[in-house]
Amino acid sequence: MADVTLSFENGTLRVETEREIPHTEPDPRSKTRRAPAFRYAAIRKYCEENGLSIAETVLELPELPPLYSAYELRDYQKDALDSWEDAGRHGVLELPTGSGKTVIGVKAIERCQTPTLVVVPTIDLLTQWRRILETEFDVPIGQLGGGEQNVEGLTVSTYDSAYLRADDIGDRFGLVIFDEVHHLGGEGYREIARLLAAPARMGLTATFERPDGAHEVVSDLVGQKIFDIDVDELAGTHLAPYDVKRMTVELTPEERERYEAAQGVFTNYLASSSIQMRSGSDYQELVKRSGSDPKARKALLAKQRARDIMMNSEGKVTTLGEILGNHRDDRIIVFTAHNDLVYRLSERFLIPAITHQTSAPERREILDRFRRGEYSRVITSNVLDEGVDVPDANVAVVLSGSGSEREFTQRLGRILRAKDDGGRALLYEVVTEETAEVRVANRRR
Repeated sequence: MADVTLSFENGTLRVETEREIPHTEPDPRSKTRRAPAFRYAAIRKYCEENGLSIAETVLELPELPPLYSAYELRDYQKDALDSWEDAGRHGVLELPTGSGKTVIGVKAIERCQTPTLVVVPTIDLLTQWRRILETEFDVPIGQLGGGEQNVEGLTVSTYDSAYLRADDIGDRFGLVIFDEVHHLGGEGYREIARLLAAPARMGLTATFERPDGAHEVVSDLVGQKIFDIDVDELAGTHLAPYDVKRMTVELTPEERERYEAAQGVFTNYLASSSIQMRSGSDYQELVKRSGSDPKARKALLAKQRARDIMMNSEGKVTTLGEILGNHRDDRIIVFTAHNDLVYRLSERFLIPAITHQTSAPERREILDRFRRGEYSRVITSNVLDEGVDVPDANVAVVLSGSGSEREFTQRLGRILRAKDDGGRALLYEVVTEETAEVRVANRRR
């Protein structure tokens, strides 16, 4: 009789043993021990290292034919995959947007030769991954999300669908790849990784660390960051060389008056309260107080008015017109933080607009026409930051955004795919002088 018997039950491991095994707890209902499914590899390792015999029925893997991909890895991609192998097929790989993270995932599937679940944040990425897997491997590709619920040996799922199905399919895969793995730090999405028994785990991202520290949770569920490479190490070789140019604009006298008035209301409240706005938790405290304190609500609304004024200033509109005029032969993506500004600029400069309100068919048509060269510029509010297969562009204009380094890196990555003519990519940051936006821009850089 085996020392330890393992089986999978609804996203957990049932552990039958007379011993106390790490990562397990007593389960009075079944009179066994119990562990989250993601502890499967660690429990097996412990048993093997301590000479404990195992009888198990955890994984029920569908059969697959041999899997071979035509991709050839670049040196840095091979280094990344080798680092993952050396880490026991656990860990997060951080590479810039446009550097071919998907290729590394495909080659990981080839190396593991095991049923694989790929988890992605958007329908666009779902479609992209499925298309690539169908091209590389001559097997049916399953899909969870986008109107389909079909599980195959190789399956692509959105985070939302995986969250709903993980306890049901957690024993069907030997490898799970989390694309844009920083999303896994979200409170609900963490359960996906906990409920899957897959012993091999890979996370892919351009920016791993989260401001809320939730990347530590991801490290426990998927593995530590075991490889990273900076965009500057690839620029000029595998990615386009690039320049970042900051352009400053001034508020009009009328805008300045309204900005200072709104900002004054906000700073006066801070001076009379214990809130210092040094972190995101301070902002959350202000939001919480605004629910019951009229002065806090007035300060919060004033802060939002001041932000709208500085990020949507007329000087930015004028400067964008000048940039567009200077780059008539270039392919341009304009990024903003607000839908209102997107539509205002779209109408003024006759630029196709993509926001969260844009339907999926319309968005695909705009990007397809951009890819074919029928459109030479598009404008968007955050939608194209990640999770979308964006056609090549060589100029980006950031009119407004957050202080997030992740957001800035993702926007820069949209123009960094190596150019056939060897040309340089150019990113413009347009910042309103003598406003809080200067600090925001400095923080993201």
